[in-house]
Amino acid sequence: MARFAQRCGTCDLDFTQFNVGDGPAAFLTFGVGALVVCVAAWLALAVDPPVWVYVLVLVPLTFGPTIWGLRVAKAALLASEYRRAAGQGRRVD
Repeated sequence: MARFAQRCGTCDLDFTQFNVGDGPAAFLTFGVGALVVCVAAWLALAVDPPVWVYVLVLVPLTFGPTIWGLRVAKAALLASEYRRAAGQGRRVD
């Protein structure tokens, strides 16, 4: 799981006050999964390669975008929470 540092090394912002959770992981699973399935189907119908070609092509195509995308998505969610001053639910009377 991708985790943030406790504090920003540049501006000393406390990252522990934000709760980005694993929400971006679900979206990445569906997005990257759909991409990989489409590539696998195209590869099977167009070329029909041996199994080792599937492994050689699909494993990096799965892990690369997932790891990179998880970092980007979590950072974007943290930036969005910071920009909107998001926090726990507050009741305003």
